[in-house]
Amino acid sequence: MSELKPSPEASGGSNHLLRATGLKSTQEIALEEKATELFLRAVQEEQNGAGYEAIKFYRMAMQLVPDIEFKINYSRPDADRAEGNYRKENEADGEIEDLVAYFENQLALENSFPKICTPEVERSQMHISALPREILMYIFRWVVSSDLDMRALEQLSLVCRGFYMCARDPEIWRSACLRVWGRNCTKPVPFISWREMFLQRPRVRFDGVYISKTSYMRQGEESLDGFYRAWHHVDYYRYLRFFPDGSVVMLTTPEDPLSVVPRLRTRNTRMDSVMLGHFRLSQETDNQTKVFAVVCKKKEERAPEIQRNRFCRRNPAPEAEHTFHVGLHLSSGGRQSFNKLMWIHHSCHITYKLTGETIITTFDLDRMYAPFFFARVKSYTAFSEQPL
Repeated sequence: MSELKPSPEASGGSNHLLRATGLKSTQEIALEEKATELFLRAVQEEQNGAGYEAIKFYRMAMQLVPDIEFKINYSRPDADRAEGNYRKENEADGEIEDLVAYFENQLALENSFPKICTPEVERSQMHISALPREILMYIFRWVVSSDLDMRALEQLSLVCRGFYMCARDPEIWRSACLRVWGRNCTKPVPFISWREMFLQRPRVRFDGVYISKTSYMRQGEESLDGFYRAWHHVDYYRYLRFFPDGSVVMLTTPEDPLSVVPRLRTRNTRMDSVMLGHFRLSQETDNQTKVFAVVCKKKEERAPEIQRNRFCRRNPAPEAEHTFHVGLHLSSGGRQSFNKLMWIHHSCHITYKLTGETIITTFDLDRMYAPFFFARVKSYTAFSEQPL
């Protein structure tokens, strides 16, 4: 039997068809790669807030491949290889230098439209991942609140990688730095980021109270028979509570912190001996941070005294305003940062309203001026009254 062989004309036609098919597939692959590049660039522009630029690249990508939106997640055979290379480059010695960029790369490789987070189990109710990023960032600002509770923000970043990325948003940390150091703080120099500046630059803390305890022995009166004389052990406390808006509350009392600290949560405390004022931070040339505060007692309206006897008239005491100027040196001790305040100045300014004369009395800083140590109070940041 003779073997069947294709004719030369038929084999030439099939080879031509194969070459045409190969050329067509090569052109399609090139178009998909170009469309993929344009689509990913559009996603990046949209994440950066450039909406018009993103629309332009989206349109160019869909003109090349109309269904590129559905192909981009499956037509990248080098995705696993790219992720492996990224991990290999960034996981040197088991550590990742830029964890935010690493998480963003993972989300981009997993989904065409990356979400902040994904639910662990399927549920019928709406998940928080369905919210836009702008709404999530507003929620995060409520978590920080006007009390600058950055500790809660750090705890929130432990939930998932999406929350970690939101908690590292530079705008939140920039707003916190502006609240602490004012509008003159325009750049995080010499720090790398706003977050590093907030964590490392010396500042007073707002999530607790600074407490100073002073103890001394006082000699009492002699007994009637003269055989003994009593000695008294005296303890009293000074409290300093700082607020992000620049106000400060100062209190000197023999009451222990257990009964006083809860009443210093807000400025509107009803304690009679409390003094209110404002403070400012000063960065000296010797790299020492100092805190200067001016406080005075709350002004109370006094009812006019009624003269009961017209023949006995008293000359009223001249009205005077007492303000206390306090200077403190901020330092760190132990594991906590910025938890110690050392006295450097204390004076009393008495201003007579009738004459305008001011008398200044400067106190000697002896052993009675014990340093302040910070104590964190969880109840101070338990509620949010305003967002950051």
